[in-house]
Amino acid sequence: MKKTLITLSLFVNYFVFAILLNSVGAVILQVQGSFGVTESGASVLEGFKDLPIAITSFFVASFLPKIGIKRGMILGMLIVGLLCISIPMIADEFWYFKMLFLVIGVAFAIVKIGVFTTIGLLTDSTKGHSSLMSWIEGFFMIGVLAGNVLFSLFVNDADSTNLDWINVYSLLGFLSLLAAVLMFFSPLDESAANLEKNDLKDDFIGMIKLIIKPLVGVFILSVFLYVLIEQSFQTWTPTFYNKVLSLPNSMSIQAGAVLAGAFAIGRIMAGFVLKKLSWLPFVLSCLAILAVCVLVNLPLSEAAVITENTSWFNAPIVVYIFPLMGIFLAPIYPTINSVILSSLPKHMHSAMSGLIVVFSALGGTTGSILTGSLFEHFDGLTAFYMSLIPISLLAISLFLFRRLEKKSSAYVQA
Repeated sequence: MKKTLITLSLFVNYFVFAILLNSVGAVILQVQGSFGVTESGASVLEGFKDLPIAITSFFVASFLPKIGIKRGMILGMLIVGLLCISIPMIADEFWYFKMLFLVIGVAFAIVKIGVFTTIGLLTDSTKGHSSLMSWIEGFFMIGVLAGNVLFSLFVNDADSTNLDWINVYSLLGFLSLLAAVLMFFSPLDESAANLEKNDLKDDFIGMIKLIIKPLVGVFILSVFLYVLIEQSFQTWTPTFYNKVLSLPNSMSIQAGAVLAGAFAIGRIMAGFVLKKLSWLPFVLSCLAILAVCVLVNLPLSEAAVITENTSWFNAPIVVYIFPLMGIFLAPIYPTINSVILSSLPKHMHSAMSGLIVVFSALGGTTGSILTGSLFEHFDGLTAFYMSLIPISLLAISLFLFRRLEKKSSAYVQA
């Protein structure tokens, strides 16, 4: 029962942060109308979200177990909850949303490190770790789906300057507070994460030393490239549907929900498939299919005919199949994270999780800003065609990662 309650708490906390973090795509689209912000100007919101994630993770990961994993996650949820509740009452300029995503980023860094570390505390095998990781990441994508649907309900298609959509953050604030309460009542034995009695300086130095190991270095490169690709699609799909396919704002945001649903399906299915298949052939196959989808979907997008009466019931085929790329992109991230984390002793999971979060955040910021600049200076089709470059680089990086993994039986030592 104790394990069930803390597992449920992880699912709920991740679900709430999925909505908060990935609201950035909807917000990027809305602030262009509400505050007259350009595409490249709006893209900085990704940086205000991801850079605080990276910085916080870098300095917090190595000693979070010492200050309390559960305590840290509860604090993060409380801070975000209170700010979200206040946002509809104060946010009347673009900079408020920069502040909002900065705080969300700091809190999520703590929560994500806590979740990854807790997964290690709750599982005792590589398969068990991979399965729970895939399920939690899959539920994260369900949160992204729910968030996009929720935002679309608050959007006024008739008036792009209308600010009613901001009211959604009051609801999200209360959800955050409820998630904090659930975590408070969830028991968690954190002793295994504190076996090493090093001081904070030694813990921090130990995390830095991880980076220089070849296997960890290639893994980090893979994470960076993956999140660069993922955030390019996730963050900019609503804008792509609005600017390239000329669909209404609400329908464009709902397309982001469909993409998130595809991600959820992909990650949940991976939890079953990886029990039968080796991870490398599986993820390389996913990347190959993803590249084919890009090459098929973008020409269809260019040729699509959209009218004023276009809806989900009569849209061109590309409107439906474009988000399905998420099925093949989704399994890669939890799979490679689980491969490296399950090979480490539990007391090193927090430090390694910190590195994962840092370089995920940097990849997300880079991908969003690059895509935003390409949208503004070229067009959405060019922006998404360029994703083929990091897709190819990621395939090479994962191949090298597998080779280094096979050569090392104990590739990280404290």
